[in-house]
Amino acid sequence: MGDINNQATRLVLIHGSSAGAWVWYKVKPMLEAAGHSITALDMSASGVNTKTLEEVRTFDQYNEPLIEFMANLPENEKVVLVGHSLGGLNLAFAMEKFPEKISLAILLLQSCLILSTSHRILVSSTPFQLTPIEDLTLQALLNRPGSTFVESLSKANKFTEDRYGSVPRVYIVCTEDILLSPSLQRFMIEQNEVKEVMEIPADHMAVFSKPKELSECILELAQKHA
Repeated sequence: MGDINNQATRLVLIHGSSAGAWVWYKVKPMLEAAGHSITALDMSASGVNTKTLEEVRTFDQYNEPLIEFMANLPENEKVVLVGHSLGGLNLAFAMEKFPEKISLAILLLQSCLILSTSHRILVSSTPFQLTPIEDLTLQALLNRPGSTFVESLSKANKFTEDRYGSVPRVYIVCTEDILLSPSLQRFMIEQNEVKEVMEIPADHMAVFSKPKELSECILELAQKHA
C-alpha cells in the first residue's frame, strides 16, 4: 500500500444510511497500518451518536458531525473524504462548504439518485450476497433506523461549480451490488465528473465483504489524486 503525500495523510470515513462509524472496523486498521491518520465519524442519530431520528429532521442536522469536524480543522490542513452510499451526499455538502479543506472525495456507491425513492426502499433489507454471515449478524445488532431526508433535500440549494465542483472526485464501483446495479452506478458517474473509476468484485457492503480490496483502492486513489 503506497504512501499519501504529507498534505493529505488524514482520511475521514463516512458511513451510509442506518449504519455508523463501526462499519469501517475492518477497513480502518488496514488504512492505519499503511501509516495514515483515519477518522470514522457517526452522523447524527447513527452509531453511538446520542440523538434519536425523531430529533434529526433535516439532512443538515444529520450531517452536523461532519460539518463540525471540517469547521474545526486548521486552515492549512486538508483531508481525504470517503463516503459510502448515502455518505456520498454528506461529502457533497462538506465539499460545497469547505472545498479548500478537502484534497479528494472518494465516492463508494454514492446513492444520490436514490433520493427519489421512498424511505422504506432505501433502508429495507439489502441482498448482501457476498457479505460474511458474522457481519450480517453484527449489522442486525448495530443498525439504527435511518432516513433519506427527501423533504429537506428537495429544498436544498444546488451545488456550485466553483466550490463543490473544484474538489477532485473519484468513484469506486462494486460490480456485485444488487441494490445499486453496476449500470446504475455508471449512470451516476456519467452525471458527476470524476477523475478516475476503480472496480472491485463486491456487494453493497464492500466494507465487510472486500475490506482488503477496498482499502487498497482507497489508498491508491488518494495517492494518485489527493
